Amino acid sequence: MPPKGKAKNGVKSKAKPYQLCDSITEGSRVKDIFKKEWVIGKPVGTGGFGRLYQAADFSGNTGSDYVIKIEPNDNGPLFSELKFYQRKAKESMVKEYMYKHKLKKLGVPWYISSGQHDIDKTKLRFMVIPRYSTDLQKLFMQCGKKFPLKTVLTIALQVLDSLEYIHSGTEAYVHTDIKAANLLLGLHDPNQVYLVDFGLAAKYENEGTHKEYKADPRKAHNGTIEFTSRDAHRGCEPSRRGDLEILGYCCIQWLCSELPWETCLNQPEKVKSLKEQ
Repeated sequence: MPPKGKAKNGVKSKAKPYQLCDSITEGSRVKDIFKKEWVIGKPVGTGGFGRLYQAADFSGNTGSDYVIKIEPNDNGPLFSELKFYQRKAKESMVKEYMYKHKLKKLGVPWYISSGQHDIDKTKLRFMVIPRYSTDLQKLFMQCGKKFPLKTVLTIALQVLDSLEYIHSGTEAYVHTDIKAANLLLGLHDPNQVYLVDFGLAAKYENEGTHKEYKADPRKAHNGTIEFTSRDAHRGCEPSRRGDLEILGYCCIQWLCSELPWETCLNQPEKVKSLKEQ
């Protein structure tokens, strides 16, 4: 069962805000479910739900080609993200898909390990994935809030490949929170974009049948308000078309510097209306 405060479908609970864990000292060690030790490195950043650190395995490897994501055990997003990675994004799964579809690259991180760790009587959950470079949001700001058309099309095609993968198969998911901050450049290949942060990822089918299209005001406006889909504004279950719509809004912003509703993001109903127009 998901932790308290986390809905099964990946929708954030409004009853209990998520908490960040205390900072972890560089050099600390954690042991994963495979009994392998990892050494915590320098902080990489802070996501909406957890802290990110560089990490190296404790086997004499001095590199830091990994990142470890840590959050309190009572939080929900990393629980959901772990389920996604374990069911959909193991290294063998991603590579098999790439081979089958004749892809040299695919912007989907794969699961490396996970576990739990106690610090000062606080139980933490962690996950290890490959480390990546800077995110597109930082580049977007550095470029004066505008990308060239060729750049936007290249990014969109790569994200479409990633979405096609997560949307496919018996374990099919939607991301629901595509945005520049969740698109990272490869650490060793800056021309490849990786879609990350699956804390709000959700299955869009029940036993092969798409979930019912039905508005639910309790779930209205879920996601990042400037990009979320019109269906999400209505509180409908997430869908593949919603992911494509979100990507479309991202592309418009990257091309035009801003979206028509960016001045009223504190008014969800108005943002919804402008998107429908």
